[in-house]
Amino acid sequence: MLRLSIIRFAAAILAALALVAAPSTSQAASGRVALEIVKASFVVGLSGGEGVLRFGRRSYPLSVGGVSVGFSAGASRARLVGRVSNIRRASDIVGTYSATTAGAAFITGGKQVVTLRNEKGAVLTLQGEQIGLEINLDLSGMVINFR
Repeated sequence: MLRLSIIRFAAAILAALALVAAPSTSQAASGRVALEIVKASFVVGLSGGEGVLRFGRRSYPLSVGGVSVGFSAGASRARLVGRVSNIRRASDIVGTYSATTAGAAFITGGKQVVTLRNEKGAVLTLQGEQIGLEINLDLSGMVINFR
């Protein structure tokens, strides 16, 4: 009798722990992002590019577009990789991201590190290299869509 009670108690504890440890559907998840962005600017800059989101077991092709206004001149190409966090489904990455940036890139490449947030609360944390010749101090906007 005591042995059966101990087994039942242990089974109840294991079931409770499994429920507590299992992620709920309302919890946010994260994914991996790789983007390649080309930018040309002289005061007003235009940029475009493409990338991929790896979320769960799937890959989603992305398109990137953007406009910047401020002190900027030059042309560059950036290859950025990182994470998108605070998403519940892949479509949460779609949206308009903004950040104030300051930096410089020369022919040999400059490190870029940026954290951006969209209107759905998705947070992109990207890093990588920028190649080209560009000087900027501008307010940038970036739009990400599925291709």
